[in-house]
Amino acid sequence: MTTRKSEDKNIRKITRVGKTSLAVTIPIEMYKELGWKEKQKVVVKRVAGGIIIKDWKK
Repeated sequence: MTTRKSEDKNIRKITRVGKTSLAVTIPIEMYKELGWKEKQKVVVKRVAGGIIIKDWKK
């Protein structure tokens, strides 16, 4: 596997998951910095020009 250039590490593709969902992977470094866990719930919010993904709080 080739290593990516540092400026290309945050470029991701949108992937189909099932029939009605799409997914975008995040860099492992961001995942670790945020302290997120696998299967953790997150909130996805649409904002002008993009989206925000935050930890879900009860």
